[in-house]
Parts: sequence; C-alpha cells; structure tokens
Amino acid sequence: MAQPPLMPKATAVWLIEKTSLSFEQIADFVQMHPLEVQAIADGEVAQGIIGYDPVANGQVTREDIARAEANGAARLTLAPNALPVAKGRGKGGRYTPVAKRNDRPDGIAWLLRNHPELTEAQIGKLVGTTKETIQKVRDRTHWNSANIKPRDPVILGLCSQGTLNAAVSAAQERLRAEGAPIPTPVPTTFDSE
Repeated sequence: MAQPPLMPKATAVWLIEKTSLSFEQIADFVQMHPLEVQAIADGEVAQGIIGYDPVANGQVTREDIARAEANGAARLTLAPNALPVAKGRGKGGRYTPVAKRNDRPDGIAWLLRNHPELTEAQIGKLVGTTKETIQKVRDRTHWNSANIKPRDPVILGLCSQGTLNAAVSAAQERLRAEGAPIPTPVPTTFDSE
C-alpha cells in the first residue's frame, strides 16, 4: 500500500479549496474515506485546519492535478521523492551513561597495563575518552588516581570484546608493518596496589 502524503487532512483541505477534484479522487490520494473528505468540504470536520499545499512541498505536480481534473477516473499519484529521507546517524561522540563515566579511568588503566601496543587514539575510541585523560591516568596525575583500579573495559561495559580484539589486532598489525617488536604487558605502578 502506498504511503499517504504528509499531513493528509491539511492536504485534503487544500485540494478541496484549490482544485475541482472529486471527493473520491482526493480521498484516494490522501487515503481517507470519501465521506470524511465530504465532511471536510461541508465544514463538519477539520475546522481551523490550514490547507497544506502538496504542489509547493513536492508531493504532487501541478500537471498531475490538471490531468486528474480533466479525467474523473484518473487518480493523483504521490511524487517518488515526496517524503523526506531519514538522515543516517553521523559520526559523533559516543554517549557513556553517567553511572559508567567514573569507570573510564579504571578501563584506561587496564588497557595501558595489558595492551601497551594500543595508541592513545585507539584507547580513546574504545572507552570514549580524550587523550588528555589517558595521559593523566598514565602519569598518575588524574584527580582520582588514588582510587583507580585497573579493570577490564569489556566487563565495565565501556566497549565490546569484538571491538577490543579488533583494536588489538590492528595495533599488532601496525607494529609488524613498522618492524617494531610487539610489547608485552609490563608491570606498572597500578600493579603495586
């Protein structure tokens, strides 16, 4: 079934006022019952609704209306690009719930300890943080550094295991391509706690 035009009642009001189309033609176009269209024309329904011009809004062409006015059996057709296209969600900042924001430094500390091959950009993308925060956790200058305990970001819900594995694989491939050795996890000041 074809989709109705945007704002069908307002479109019906405009078509009743501005064209000589039959109630059946209008009803077919806006996907309403012909008696409801007749009630709109009689002023019993849709009082106070301002007409919505389907021609100006690209839902139907003036030629299509003229064709339907000339032939009572012809029906209006909705223009193929009449309905707005939904925009895809672009790349933006990742939302982290308020309850998990305090867990980020723990996840960063775990990644720094267990995966030293990851770059700051990769860590930032994994847990949704900034390079500045990563540097502060690394240097132990974070405001809450006394309470930071390295914990797996997957368990904390900051990233998925698949994305972590993909980031680690990409980092290892980058190091192989550069000819650098892949570092092994080294004890940090976090291990002494």
